Amino acid sequence: MKKNAWLLLVFSLLGSFNARSAENKTRNIILITIDGLRWQEVFRGADEAFMNKEKNSGGVPAGDLVALKADFLGVTAQERRKKLMPFFWGTLVPGGQAFGNRDYGSASSVLNTERISYPGYNELLTGAPDPLITSNAPVPNRNVTVLEWLNGRPEFKGRVAAAAAWNVFAPIINVGRSRLPLFVTGQHSAPGSVSPRIAELERWMDDIPPISNTENFDAFVYHAAVDRIDTHQPRVFLIALGEPDEWAHAHRYDRYLQSIRRCDRFIRQLWEKIQAIPQYRDSTTMVLTPDHGRGVTLEDWNGHGKKIPRSEETWLAVYGPDTPALGERQEGVAEVHQAQVAATVAALLGEDFRAAFPAAAAPVSAVLRAGSEK
Repeated sequence: MKKNAWLLLVFSLLGSFNARSAENKTRNIILITIDGLRWQEVFRGADEAFMNKEKNSGGVPAGDLVALKADFLGVTAQERRKKLMPFFWGTLVPGGQAFGNRDYGSASSVLNTERISYPGYNELLTGAPDPLITSNAPVPNRNVTVLEWLNGRPEFKGRVAAAAAWNVFAPIINVGRSRLPLFVTGQHSAPGSVSPRIAELERWMDDIPPISNTENFDAFVYHAAVDRIDTHQPRVFLIALGEPDEWAHAHRYDRYLQSIRRCDRFIRQLWEKIQAIPQYRDSTTMVLTPDHGRGVTLEDWNGHGKKIPRSEETWLAVYGPDTPALGERQEGVAEVHQAQVAATVAALLGEDFRAAFPAAAAPVSAVLRAGSEK
């Protein structure tokens, strides 16, 4: 009798899960991270005070700063932010939800105390900060990411992939263990092991000087993502853009703004592309987030980390068929945390990440059709 009761419980739980999964319209997830993009620019647009050639624009000619101001500034925050991120504010936010505008009582934060990239990416991909991850050292991640876990589920096996500007993503998602396909800066694939387009991108990366020893331009990531969609049509796809962080560290507010607008264009083009493919059309959710925040003054906006005040402040946006179109969240909405991204990605696909990893943070209920907050 005990055995029969146990089997009955198992089948009941499986039936409940399958019913919940069947209710979801989301069949695919595109998780887009934008390294070091501050919530201040996302919600307020460009800041004229930072358009200073001595401090933040690399000594560019005054005439270039005049053109920069004409290109990005406006009377209101709404006008400025739409100039900076026209697709984000014209399509994604009105049709989905955006968290993190602290000017209106919506907060989004990392939980890890380091407030730098590897700890941030680990937190958002595994559902919890790891106190042993305290630097950006390229050590293989001991934690299982939601990408690796989903790839182990029968429905997603071989349908999970990543493309990243920062080559430390190889250890972050632990490609040696996870075996996840990854396009990353500086890779050199064996002849015949990648598509002609990827082979060409690798040749271009050799010929064009990178931004740093570990990171190249986001255009390479975008075109690699396009190729992956064309050739493999992954169901779960991490696209990790990185230029805003690189230009911020260089104190180049002008290039920081230009790279953000370029990220927005890449996201628009990806969305338009997948909407033309039957597998993705009306069944794909985009989740967008940075890995950390930055400082808020002219002296420290270029940096982040435990010594930089307020660099734990982030933002989150979700757009897809299961996310109520509540737009820009304001007063009364619960604070969201970077650690909630992993379980949210899984829940949108009808999967329960916390059943496998109970220490992971809960999904953001507001972006799930059945869990919309008031």
